[in-house]
Amino acid sequence: MASTTSRPGRVAKLPPRERILDAAEELFQSEGIRRVGVQAIAEKAETTKMAIYRHFETKDALVAEWLRIVAADYQAAFDRAEAEHPGRPREQILALARFIADGLPAISHRGCPFINSIAELPDRDHPARQVIEKHKAHQTRRLVGMCAEAGLPDPEQTAAEITFVLEGAQVSAQNGSIDRVGERLLRIVEAMVDRPGAPLDAPRPAAG
Repeated sequence: MASTTSRPGRVAKLPPRERILDAAEELFQSEGIRRVGVQAIAEKAETTKMAIYRHFETKDALVAEWLRIVAADYQAAFDRAEAEHPGRPREQILALARFIADGLPAISHRGCPFINSIAELPDRDHPARQVIEKHKAHQTRRLVGMCAEAGLPDPEQTAAEITFVLEGAQVSAQNGSIDRVGERLLRIVEAMVDRPGAPLDAPRPAAG
């Protein structure tokens, strides 16, 4: 779910459940999960605590649902990469890197929601923590598949290296330790998919 820039103009137009999620996202991103109480979310959403509990049994359930929406945005990036570059796994991988690079300005301002949430949720049995771990595992499987389709050597190792770079870039953007993070990220990933031994990415012939 994208962050909002003009909440007062749109909050009344959203259905109650979406209004609650919209408010929760803004508060969790700006103040952190632990510091934000249900009453603050209710006030931001222009509703009541009772209304929130009608939609979400607990605050933990609300946090988990927010992170499911964030995860869906990332999975949609995989879907777009595959749809926009059919049969061209190299370009799909680069499209994912561009998606991360394009999001770095927001990361530098608000931080990665997954990184921030993991830091606040040390209990691996927490429902929101489980959402993050399931999402990351699924994301890794899809990236390994792209690396295999691209004919890159040792797809699991290559996917791990790309993941390290993508996630490391987000941390670096968040803490401001590296300049031109997006530009450097794209150059590194491109070098990975084009290093010696990697095949050229050409469209696969149609079946049959």
